[in-house]
Amino acid sequence: MKVSLVIPCYNEECVISDTVKTLSDLLRDFLSEGLIDAGSEILIIDDGSRDKSWDLIRRAANLREPGSPISIKGLRLSRNRGHQNALLAGLEAAKGDFVVTIDADLQDDVQAIKGMIEHARQGVDIVYGVRSIRDADSFFKRFTAHFFYNLMGFFGVELIFNHADFRGMSSRAVRAMLQYTEVNLFLRGILPHLGFTTALVFYERRKRQAGETKYPLRKMLSFAWQGVTSFSIFPLRMLTFIGLSIALPSFGIIIWVLYQHYFSATTVPGWTSTIVPLMFFSGLQFLAFGIIGEYLGKIYLETKRRPRYFIAETIGDEND
Repeated sequence: MKVSLVIPCYNEECVISDTVKTLSDLLRDFLSEGLIDAGSEILIIDDGSRDKSWDLIRRAANLREPGSPISIKGLRLSRNRGHQNALLAGLEAAKGDFVVTIDADLQDDVQAIKGMIEHARQGVDIVYGVRSIRDADSFFKRFTAHFFYNLMGFFGVELIFNHADFRGMSSRAVRAMLQYTEVNLFLRGILPHLGFTTALVFYERRKRQAGETKYPLRKMLSFAWQGVTSFSIFPLRMLTFIGLSIALPSFGIIIWVLYQHYFSATTVPGWTSTIVPLMFFSGLQFLAFGIIGEYLGKIYLETKRRPRYFIAETIGDEND
């Protein structure tokens, strides 16, 4: 089979040259072992980088020896469209029978790709790379990652625990996934819905060799919220439960207040008893409006049907 390695990158000039060399050597080893066929490719998607990443990608593609069985190709988006859209652009452009997506920092163990290919040769459509240990991550990173997966599970979003975007997919699975045309992309949530055969490959996550993480806390929280609101209506249902849990005691309070007013001479109108409920219910209403507004905003974006990205430039042999 022909294999495509899809690598999204954003401001990765510190690692991109080593990444290309490492993956090129890996594919040549697989080719010599008979695991893959000639015509396999490395496809790097520059997600609107502001550094020299694209220059390095172009240089790597131009240095390819004529007749080499491994193609090195680049695809540059017109502007930064986010990791998920960059992945999607690579999946649409990939020509391999089996497509592996991996981040440019190579914190994911490239040797796990061999296990993915072996599963693919046995007919498995989707092979998830799952982190068996995260000692290379900081305590904060491990804590937030576990919180993310537990939160997704709580809201009913089906995910593979400790799986990011390191995976292999058959061309059939890729074609099926590309039929999802939504703008609010959350690929980790889409894949379990495809229903094709799956397998897991476990590996140890490594430390980043150079550069900075592209997922600080702000982006992780945004990504988590994107996943929740793209695949679950639980927050909306939660508002109903919260409303009921507050409404029922409120009726009891109303009865008690009326009783005190008409049958007791000890009641004293108080500022606190007026302001506290007012502020509480006002805050609850604004929370409800915010959650509902989030879903309405997603509907608004989906109905526009705007393109998810534009390709500014490509590099590599288009005839491969």
